[in-house]
Formats: sequence, structure tokens, C-alpha cells
Amino acid sequence: MKKKIMAGILAAMMTVSMTACGQRAAENAETTAPEEAAETTEAADDNAEEASSEEAAADSDVEYIKNKGKLIVGITDFAPMDYKDDNGEWIGYDADLAKKVAESLGVEAEFVEIDWDNKILELDNKSIDVVWNGMTLTNEVTNSMECTKPYLNNAQVVVVSADQADSVKTEEDAAGLSYAVEAGSAGEQVATEKGFDFISVTSQADALMEVQAGTSGACIIDLLMAGAMIGEGTSYPDLTHTVELTTEEYGIGCRKGSDLAAYINDQLKAMYDDGSLLEIAGTYGVQDAVIDQK
Repeated sequence: MKKKIMAGILAAMMTVSMTACGQRAAENAETTAPEEAAETTEAADDNAEEASSEEAAADSDVEYIKNKGKLIVGITDFAPMDYKDDNGEWIGYDADLAKKVAESLGVEAEFVEIDWDNKILELDNKSIDVVWNGMTLTNEVTNSMECTKPYLNNAQVVVVSADQADSVKTEEDAAGLSYAVEAGSAGEQVATEKGFDFISVTSQADALMEVQAGTSGACIIDLLMAGAMIGEGTSYPDLTHTVELTTEEYGIGCRKGSDLAAYINDQLKAMYDDGSLLEIAGTYGVQDAVIDQK
């Protein structure tokens, strides 16, 4: 009899204990469920914000450049736009402007020499972020890149040895010459359009060397480069430019659809307004070619 009474007591105690445990578990679930839900919601919000930030950076070249910490500028060695000083540093009108824009973005400007004929491919592959090198706004360029407004006037000119200058005064005179031109350049385009006899070389500097060496009768280069590179006091004192074959404008090229072009436009206007753009132009003797950015 005693055994039966004890068994009943033990069973009752176990029932009470299990009920209490169930109540505590329910209370704990009620307490932790909102906390866990809040943490899950917060984590989801953080992930969504991060994804949104990454998506914005993917859509914006400006944010992409800020995130990686550098503006990669595609150039050729082309005085007075982009060339190296005695310390091996890139300087020039375009180089100095690019540095100012990079500074406004909070990043460093990195200059990369490119094959001018492959400039569009370099942009599309993101090997560079911008083509900033005295680039003429041709139809090919404006159709393939997001370009800034024009910022410098230029022309394509015929360069010959000084002792031939008197015999090359008109386009008709120029038509009978053999030329060296930079591949992919406005000079190559005008030579093609006018049916001139020409060879294509890697750079405008190489085109000048062809004339200096006598392997080409003439070359076609940018007027602004001619002003800096040929004549008395330069590396090519025996060369001169004669006929202007075209008049044109320089622009800066970004990837198609890029917001960087509009950003650069705003920066150039600000520099024009505060006078620093013309001051930089004066350093390199191109102030008369500057286009009003207002």
C-alpha cells in the first residue's frame, strides 16, 4: 500500500515539474523570438544596403573610381598634353587637369600609355577609366565613348622640312606628298578622307621622326603638338608646319553611358570660373586654344 502511495506522489511531482519546464520554455521563446527577429531584420537591412551600394558603384563610374582609389588615365607621349619631365613624372596640360579632377574625387591619377588605335577597347575593358590626351572629337570617338564638352580648339597640320615650306602652301601642294600619320588619329582620318599616300605609325612623335629622317616627305599632326615640338628651340628645329587641313575640337572620353564625363564637365567649368584652367593652359602655351566652359 505504501509503495502505491509513493508511486502516486512521484508521478504527481513529475507532472508538476514537466508543466513548469514547459511554461519556462514558452516564456523563453516569447522573449527570444522578437530579439532574433529583430537581429534577422537588421542583418537583412545591412545586406540590402551593401547590395544597393555595390549596385550603385557598378552603375556609376564616379563611385567605382572612388572605391578603387585611383583614376586611370589613358595617354600617349604627346607634348604639350601629356609628357614626362626630367624626373620622369607625367606633366602637360591634360595631365595637370586630370590630376586636379582626381584630387576632387579624393583619389590619385595614374597615367598609362596606350596604343592609340586601341583606346576604345582599353576603355571598355576597364584597363583605363578615361582617355585624356588631346583627343579630337571625331564621329568614331563620339559614337563609341561618352565624351565631355569640347575644351580646346585644334587643327590637323602638314609638317615638312623647313627648306620645303615654300613649295607646300596649299592643300593642292600637300596632296603630292607621302605622309606618316599616327594610327587611329585624326591625322590618319584626314589623310584617308583626302586620298593622301601615307603610312601609319605608333605615335605622332614617330611621325615627326619619319620626316626628320627623310623616310616620309611629310606628316600630319595636331597643331598644338606642332607648336610645342617643332621649330627653333625644340627637338626638331629644321621642321615647320604649313597647311591647316582641318579645324577641330578636343574632348575627353569615358566609357559609353558613364557619369564621369558629366562630372569632368562640372570640374572644368569650375576651374574655368576660378581661373585655374587658363592658368594651367598658360603654363603650356595653349591658352589661346581654350574653349569657354561657360
